[in-house]
Amino acid sequence: MLSGRIDELSREYAAIERSMGDPGVLANASEYTRLTRRHRELTPLMTLWREYTGQQTQAEEARALLSDPEMAELARLELDASVIRMAELEGELEVLLLPRDPFDSHDVILELRAGAGGDEAGLFAADLLRMYTRSFEGRGLKLSIADASESDLGGYSRLVAEINGEGAYKAMKWEKGVHRVQRIPATETQGRIHTSTVTVAVLPQVEQEDVQLDLSEVRIDVFRAQGAGGQGVNTTDSAVRATYRAGTSDEIMVVCQDGRSQIKNKEKALQILRARLAERQREERVVSEREARSSQVGSGDRSEKIRTYNYAQNRVTDHRLSGDDKNFDLGSVMEGALAPITAALERAEREVQLAEMTEHAPA
Repeated sequence: MLSGRIDELSREYAAIERSMGDPGVLANASEYTRLTRRHRELTPLMTLWREYTGQQTQAEEARALLSDPEMAELARLELDASVIRMAELEGELEVLLLPRDPFDSHDVILELRAGAGGDEAGLFAADLLRMYTRSFEGRGLKLSIADASESDLGGYSRLVAEINGEGAYKAMKWEKGVHRVQRIPATETQGRIHTSTVTVAVLPQVEQEDVQLDLSEVRIDVFRAQGAGGQGVNTTDSAVRATYRAGTSDEIMVVCQDGRSQIKNKEKALQILRARLAERQREERVVSEREARSSQVGSGDRSEKIRTYNYAQNRVTDHRLSGDDKNFDLGSVMEGALAPITAALERAEREVQLAEMTEHAPA
């Protein structure tokens, strides 16, 4: 069962390696990037498969020696070791063969929006931004702000940022949803705990050819940037507003004013617009397929409360998990230690996928 699927992927892997040496492909930047991304995805699987077939060969050679009185004992030891290792490798290969999110290696558009709680929600949005930035340290991920609206106390009522680097979406996809904080705000004089929320959207960036965007349906407006940024930003019409199907129920508006160049701001605004349009299309597909996907680890929907940050109890609770796995140290998480949460969510997802695979396997 394993070999049939892996043989197919082995042929794809070999074809990719041949194509990556083709001068025509080397001259096509987007195609070469797509191939190298897929090559990286398949390499761990191919490495394990080579080891597995190597163990198979060793096991066959050991079996052939079992009838030799002088070599039988050593052959039995080698055979037992190969059988044990092959069983371990089969488990690892099954995990690697589970359905993968095709966007895991993509860059990300991150959106933070303050919800209930007013200024306190804005301050928490700033805390989340700091948490994410800290979590990227040493991981090759870089965050740059494309647009932001600061709240009165120094937080953010809304923020849009780009996250670039290999595996950006894989690192961030578990963050989408409603984040709830319970703490005493700095403005609270009575010492009462308030509850505030921030909505986090995580959109994988897409290539132009991956989403149909008719530029005739996009209105581009330019204006003078506002807020921090320096004289070059604030004294020229460098900010860009891109509006898709303005005035209709399908309207999507993107503002980009972080850069000095109107051209670059326009490119970035269209890039974000494509990501939002692609996300809308994905959400529509999810709605139509929801009944078939009733068993999953949280939908990640933007309206879903995914996590609570309780300062009084120094605890972060991820509501998509259960038992002892759902609670984490608040101080560590706010300093960027998101890896344990991500790992727990990935484990839970794999368990569900493996259970579904077993359930639907032929008898």
